[in-house]
Amino acid sequence: MVSDDNRQHDSLFTKFRHGIIGAPKQVNDPNIFHKLSLIPVLAWIGLGSDGLSSSAYGPEEAFRALGSHTYLAILLGLATIMTVFIISYAYSRIIEHFPHGGGGYIVATHMLGEKAGVISGSALLVDYTLTITVSVASCVDALFSYLPLSFHRYKVPFACFLCIVLIILNIRGVKESIAVMTPIFIVFVLTHLLMLTDGIFTNTDRFIPMINEFKVGIQQDLSSIGIIGILMIFLRAYSLGGGTYTGIEAVSNGLQIMREPKVQTGKRTMLYMAVSLAFTAGLLFFCYALLNVKPTEGKTLNSVLADSLFADWPLGHWIAFITIFSEGALLLVAAQTGFVDGPRVMANMAVDSWFPRRFAALSERLTMQNGVVIMGAASVLLLIYTHGSVSAMVVMYSINVFLTFSLSQLGMLRFYIQRRKEDRKWKQHLSVHLIGFLLCITILMITTFEKFAEGGWMTFLITSVVIGGCYLIRNHYEKVRTGIRQLDEIMMDIPTPAPANTQPLNTGDQTAIQLVSGYSGFGVHTLLSILRIFPKIYKNIIFVSVAVVDSGSFKGTEAMDALEQSIQNGLEKYVDLARRLGFAADYRMLVGTEVVESATQLCKDVVREFPNSTVFTGQITFRLEKFYHKFLHNETAYAIQRHLQWDGITTVIMPIRLTES
Repeated sequence: MVSDDNRQHDSLFTKFRHGIIGAPKQVNDPNIFHKLSLIPVLAWIGLGSDGLSSSAYGPEEAFRALGSHTYLAILLGLATIMTVFIISYAYSRIIEHFPHGGGGYIVATHMLGEKAGVISGSALLVDYTLTITVSVASCVDALFSYLPLSFHRYKVPFACFLCIVLIILNIRGVKESIAVMTPIFIVFVLTHLLMLTDGIFTNTDRFIPMINEFKVGIQQDLSSIGIIGILMIFLRAYSLGGGTYTGIEAVSNGLQIMREPKVQTGKRTMLYMAVSLAFTAGLLFFCYALLNVKPTEGKTLNSVLADSLFADWPLGHWIAFITIFSEGALLLVAAQTGFVDGPRVMANMAVDSWFPRRFAALSERLTMQNGVVIMGAASVLLLIYTHGSVSAMVVMYSINVFLTFSLSQLGMLRFYIQRRKEDRKWKQHLSVHLIGFLLCITILMITTFEKFAEGGWMTFLITSVVIGGCYLIRNHYEKVRTGIRQLDEIMMDIPTPAPANTQPLNTGDQTAIQLVSGYSGFGVHTLLSILRIFPKIYKNIIFVSVAVVDSGSFKGTEAMDALEQSIQNGLEKYVDLARRLGFAADYRMLVGTEVVESATQLCKDVVREFPNSTVFTGQITFRLEKFYHKFLHNETAYAIQRHLQWDGITTVIMPIRLTES
């Protein structure tokens, strides 16, 4: 009766969970990569929206930094357009030469070394957390621009609520969340196209006065502060508007989710994003200067601009509201980029042992659920810490973005220098990355100098803590790996003088079911421990393994096939060893994203075929158990034991002793 109640409870919980995050994806579906991948337009919406939405806060921060020297907005607009195309072109080259995604982390790791890679990766993780935070906070600012000031005290709680909604959407799956947000993107593009073209083409009579103001402003400043003073004001505003370019790298990081051919899809997506961002951000500067827009308490500059432009239109107030509402909603779509690319960077770093390996795992929805939850939770904490201040977060955001940009451009400079004999156009590509590097390092240095005391220090502190944590994790895994290598050296060459057992398995005999991963000293040690502790009991040995699909292997059908073949080869070696030791042996395998459930089901199937079975698995054991061991090692053996023993299947864990030296 208890068992039935538990099953009913599990069934209700499963239905509820699937209702929220969706039913499991079938990893063996031959069309799964096609179903989950994005065409250029959807990739533009899901990844390019981060760049496009930065026009909601990047140009405003730069324009405010001009102070009374607003005539320079024209030059800022031109510089912004140029910068967008230079950085976008540079990242198109990264897409071409690093087609498996990973962006700045992969480029820095491969071209500048592991130390530069972990700095770039850690900066990217903080950056993508701030992508979510800034986007959500800017969204709330835009929406609350049309609410009374008395409601503004609810901005932070509302922003936290939106983060929770985004966490749920992204656990369901990237493509599903983008499909939900596509109408928002379309409305934003149409309303802002209308607003900006109206601002330019219906105010042509103001062009000459704007040019005259530019001439007068230049002359006055030349006589008062000189050319150096003007240049410093311009560079400061240009650098503090660095948030405008913060989403450009997202496409190169998210190549894994793009439709084949990935490189062409990625480069086309980058082009869409560059054109749309350059058009929007550049024309915003012109419109600010053309209409002499002034900051207003409780409102964004874009909402002031929209109110001014649509004031004389029929239903102008509502058109302005829809324009800014779509802007706020697009910022919510842009937060999506942090949830798409942040966990992917985390997974790449987990594969390289900078992060706990569980962060490379895929959920049953084939999303990196652990990473999504961590990114979302960190974003909520940052929203609370900064009280939802976009200005404070943009400073933190820009510093890490341009740290990563600078490392990426430096890495590509080295890449083309190394390839100068193979690539006839290496000088042309090198010059683009050199200009990109100089722009990025300039923005990074000025922003850090100007805003270090206003939040820049917090960025460096958080990023340094992440880097330090990565080194601690990596050092632990290196020590464990050293112990396992020693085990391999001892166990991988076991003498077996007796002739191999070629008899078929008898389903009625006592059977040892051993859970293994790849062929290694770890598995051999477990096998020999079974034979030593339980001599002459088992006639059959069946090796069971799950081909775990994680972010490192979930990159296409070829990678999946290679994973299956690797696991099968390892199992065949175990079977050969067991037969040479005198036992009847065979293997069973399954492809899955989650070890515990897949291994449990596989063992149950084997027990139904061989009723007199005992399940064995190995588990690393340390002399001194420390608090972080359970976090860094997934305790899979104990979880499988609990599941199987609940179903009445005897399961024994064989300890494998390792020392941390």
